[in-house]
Amino acid sequence: MKESPALTIREYRAADEDALIALWDACELIRPQNDPRKDIARKLRVNPEWFLVAESGDGEIVGSIMAGYEGHRGWINYLAVAPDHRRAGYGRALMAVAEQQLRAAGCPKINLQVRADNPGVIAFYERIGFCVEGAVSLGRRLEID
Repeated sequence: MKESPALTIREYRAADEDALIALWDACELIRPQNDPRKDIARKLRVNPEWFLVAESGDGEIVGSIMAGYEGHRGWINYLAVAPDHRRAGYGRALMAVAEQQLRAAGCPKINLQVRADNPGVIAFYERIGFCVEGAVSLGRRLEID
């Protein structure tokens, strides 16, 4: 994984669960229809090595990212950086590692979804090379959390 004096990016460990859920809550990523513990368990069944956390120098979990690839497109989920650690390059670092993993798997394109009422996050992704595409995101729950 990628390391710097202030940040270590590594694979998720079971002991990270509570701290990770607290991070997602602080980043307003948790929604009533998504049980974060079930989302973690689901990810651990599919490419668990692409479920990463970022630790600060003192061992605090300050970021996360889930990457996935189904043979056509790569996907990013749960990219989070603790509010008091933003603008330090942690989001870019997490994306860089996920992108390396996806490239190594032969992935030709990454997609992700951002809530339309979150212009700051949209601007972050645009700064790192993503663009808003003219697509409509549709979804259908197969399991109710």
